[in-house]
Amino acid sequence: MDLRDLRYFAAIANGGSMTAAAKALRVAQPTLTVAMKQLEEHLGTQLFIREHNGVRLTVTGEELLRHAHDVFRLMEEAERRIKGLESEEEGTFVLGCHESLGAYFLPTFMARFLRDCPKIELLISNENSAQVRDSVVERRTDFGIVVNPSPHPDLVMVELFHDAMDVLVAEDAPPPSRPLSAYLPPADDADAPPETSRDGGPPSSRRDPAFEIARHRLLAGPIIYAGRVKQCQDLCEALGNAGLLTTRKLVVGDLEMVKSLALAGIGPALLPRRVGSYGHEGKLVRLNPQLPFIPDTIYLLYRADMHRTSAALRVKDALIAHGKQLDTQHAV
Repeated sequence: MDLRDLRYFAAIANGGSMTAAAKALRVAQPTLTVAMKQLEEHLGTQLFIREHNGVRLTVTGEELLRHAHDVFRLMEEAERRIKGLESEEEGTFVLGCHESLGAYFLPTFMARFLRDCPKIELLISNENSAQVRDSVVERRTDFGIVVNPSPHPDLVMVELFHDAMDVLVAEDAPPPSRPLSAYLPPADDADAPPETSRDGGPPSSRRDPAFEIARHRLLAGPIIYAGRVKQCQDLCEALGNAGLLTTRKLVVGDLEMVKSLALAGIGPALLPRRVGSYGHEGKLVRLNPQLPFIPDTIYLLYRADMHRTSAALRVKDALIAHGKQLDTQHAV
């Protein structure tokens, strides 16, 4: 059924005559006559009874008019909705990030954003950073908050803030039971070349007392980390290359479990500094600044061809602003 013919039909029915409808629609009366003949043939029914002073609807004509009004209402609603999505701050978006990253990034952001933009709905998807990146590429996720992503030609990557996978320990953790002397280098090692920190900082001697205490705690173990997190694997390798990796390892599934065990004072833990600090400020501290660590940069990802509605731009700008503010207020 042609929508134009349906509008012609409704105009004739509401006006009561071909002449009135032609005047209202600003079309020639023969055009309406031809259109109604085609519509009646298409539907296989008579829609009008022609009278000397106009037209009257048949039973099927009255039924079609009711449906025509419903169609026009739906079209008007669709038009309002589409225009609203394009120009107003209204819509639904999927935001992807790792659980532990989201645990400190999202609460303040979501509370403020949902208050300021009540017509925008944000759905949260929790995956690791590589999965979030792929999800954005595949259009399953609109925005991703990702750690150290690899570039992709279809993605825009906006640097937000910085972090680092580091060796953290509970501030009040008891010292290991074995004496420090058990971990001191032998006397003939006194002239060994100094160590170099993972971030390229100044060399540090293994005879430095603070470093020896850190080394003591590391080798006493157990060292706690999430085995599936790549930065943990990389940091374990760096510690091993420096002769600082204990054989006592407690490998768990996720960073939140690592954090809980570290807070209990079980042993040194491999954690992003921000994950270690949120909710427990000052409870977990860096074991030693001279130890290896893995720098992290957190990015906002979205597709370069993203439909830039008013709502999409509002979400993007709010995420960037929050990330930049986080970097300024909580530098690591």
